[in-house]
Amino acid sequence: MTFTLKPLFILSLLFFSCNTGNLEVLADIDRSLEEVSAVAIIENSNLYWVIEDAGNDNNLFALNSKGNIEKTITITNAKNKDWEDLATDSEGNIYIGDFGNNNHKRKEFVIYKVLNTNLSQEKTEAEIITFKLPKNGKSQDFESFFLWNNYFYVFSKNEKYTDVFKIENKTGDHVAELIATHKFKGKNNKITSADISKDGKTIILLNHDKVWKLSNFKAEDFFGGEIEALDFKHDSQKEGVYFLNNKTIIITDETNKHDGNIYKFNL
Repeated sequence: MTFTLKPLFILSLLFFSCNTGNLEVLADIDRSLEEVSAVAIIENSNLYWVIEDAGNDNNLFALNSKGNIEKTITITNAKNKDWEDLATDSEGNIYIGDFGNNNHKRKEFVIYKVLNTNLSQEKTEAEIITFKLPKNGKSQDFESFFLWNNYFYVFSKNEKYTDVFKIENKTGDHVAELIATHKFKGKNNKITSADISKDGKTIILLNHDKVWKLSNFKAEDFFGGEIEALDFKHDSQKEGVYFLNNKTIIITDETNKHDGNIYKFNL
């Protein structure tokens, strides 16, 4: 009896420790990358582009379908002050959001544009877009943004509400425009990544244990339509989200025990 119960007990432990709820694990991220803070995919490519956040190197990584590092690009004119999110455009350019601000002391934020034509190189310079908050605006922490109609929409990371700022996708210095403030219900509402579907009809805001799905909105009134919280039934330090298609998203989390994976989630 002891011989038969012991394996079953071990199997049950493995099952519950590896339970990912509604998330489908696609790959285990290379263990050398412990603090993956974003994920992006370029059209007609099977690579997952990722970055690490504050304190790590100024590198852009491409992972293959198994989660292994296939390519590393050093951004020579950039510093990883606090890289938090990635975005792409229709031409395959990649944008790095360096706007993390945990201590709320930053006055200037940076978005690095890495040209698609330079993604085959080991080292490259990026085009630089900087922005400040409106005059008399309170310094905030940001971890999420997306590009839509040639404007960046950056979401603040707050417990009960988020401010949304708009910045033009144009090299140079900008002052961000506050376009919306939304107060969420309940607790644990910090947004860690964001994306908009290719058809522009759905926005996803990521949290450690759920996403908010925004739909049926008009123009920039993102919170004026339907807001639905979709629970993962899985809690980890999820930092990256990206639309694979209009109905499916890709998610990454930081390495912690059984985490540090690339997931798929159907909306």
